[in-house]
Amino acid sequence: MPDKIPVPQTILPGETLGMLGGGQLGRMFVVAARSMGYEVIVLDPDPDSPAGSMATEHLEANFNDKESLDYLASQCRVISTEFENIPAENLEYLAQSRPVHPSAEVIRIAQNRIKEKNFIRDLGLNTVDFVAIESEQDLAELYDFDFPAIMKTATLGYDGKGQVVCHSATDVKNAFNGLKQVSCVLEKKIDLALEVSVVLSRNQIGEINCFPIAENTHLNGILDTSIVPARLNQKMSDQVIEAAKKIAHGLDYVGVMAVEFFVSTDEQILINEIAPRPHNSGHYTLDACRVSQFEQQVRAICNLPSGNCNLQTPVVMWNILGDLWPENDSPNWEKLLFDGNAKLYLYGKKQARLGRKMGHVNFLAENVAAAQNKLKLYLNQLD
Repeated sequence: MPDKIPVPQTILPGETLGMLGGGQLGRMFVVAARSMGYEVIVLDPDPDSPAGSMATEHLEANFNDKESLDYLASQCRVISTEFENIPAENLEYLAQSRPVHPSAEVIRIAQNRIKEKNFIRDLGLNTVDFVAIESEQDLAELYDFDFPAIMKTATLGYDGKGQVVCHSATDVKNAFNGLKQVSCVLEKKIDLALEVSVVLSRNQIGEINCFPIAENTHLNGILDTSIVPARLNQKMSDQVIEAAKKIAHGLDYVGVMAVEFFVSTDEQILINEIAPRPHNSGHYTLDACRVSQFEQQVRAICNLPSGNCNLQTPVVMWNILGDLWPENDSPNWEKLLFDGNAKLYLYGKKQARLGRKMGHVNFLAENVAAAQNKLKLYLNQLD
């Protein structure tokens, strides 16, 4: 490893940035960084990495490969991640010689739903009622739990994976065994009014800037649409923003992060989870805000002033999944591209699969209803 050096005050264009992870979030970070004049080295084992194909250099290696980590540290002024399942000890290793954002400790919290929920509660914020299920002894103590509930693996679950709906203690036992008795959380289902999220940036001196709140809908556990501005009253919007800021300060966070919330029918604000990175529900910022979440990530880790997060136009972001691809063919993009206010992003993934995120579209309009109608019209044309 290189000798330890001081954290730079500002990292300017022409320098090289490192990115651990080569999926679509890394790809859009690379595009933003290179557009600003930075070089980017991506470390990802996938030879067809979407981010690697856009980067200055793609290190096609495992995240645990010491030689590649050493090279990344020797070439890059600062290193970031595109998802939270990078081994935290790798971030600690890199941080011996280079600034790394987010930190290993942040990743440890975000990787584990039990740690995450306890961290949130320790800040005095609310989550849904939950219990940790880590052994058969924990199963024996569910006699007074209020069902129905959702069993979720404590680690590695995303987009609805590793989740089982449970209506009784017997269901929980079966789910725990079906999930091979890995650590889980059992969350009480609530009467849900809305799901919303906040994407924010926090710099090295603790200044926070929040993008407008997104209202999200999901299908089969995967984000389907994000509507901005969200249909929340001012009081609830203020509560959501303040809770997100409190989490960012509590983590001593540097970079871009998202906080997902449940809003119950009795107007409780409940934190669902933390994403220590740009987020799918923040893709609308690419076209609807003065600065995107990806440029904001570059600015935050390079210790540059935050960009302007203000919303310029109402928008509906729609996730494009591999389900849309006909057999041995591609979707017909013609009608979509003939609308100058429908902004298409494809992620460069070589293979379309059911449930795989392949791209997204930002539908821009004078109001949310008009943007939703644009999406509805396009979906009707697909039938």
